[in-house]
Amino acid sequence: MHLLADCDTSPYGACILGGTVMAPYFWIYAAIGSLLIVVSLILLTGRGSFLLAGYNTMPKSKKEQYDTPALCKFAGKIFMPIAILAILSGFEALQVLWFWIVGGVIFVGLLAFYVVGFYGSRFKK
Repeated sequence: MHLLADCDTSPYGACILGGTVMAPYFWIYAAIGSLLIVVSLILLTGRGSFLLAGYNTMPKSKKEQYDTPALCKFAGKIFMPIAILAILSGFEALQVLWFWIVGGVIFVGLLAFYVVGFYGSRFKK
């Protein structure tokens, strides 16, 4: 197992482990992505409605109008690609403009899909 202190570094401060070049802040992206994967897995089980902003602050009478497991699974499916994008963002090989443009478009699209899905009538009972 390689530690950050054990690896060779490029002139740009990137860490080279096993031929893969990682940005110096890769571990931050990996931690955020891993946290989002855990949240996504919790939501994909149909639980974790307390993690959904807006839903967890609704009064109980309004929560009863929604299909909570379906809403949680939908949110889990949205968070998984965002988590994968977060982890991929830490690789220096992907630090190119087209990756950030495509990643940004995917992120905004998923976020819009989430907002429309949550506030639409798709999950109402």
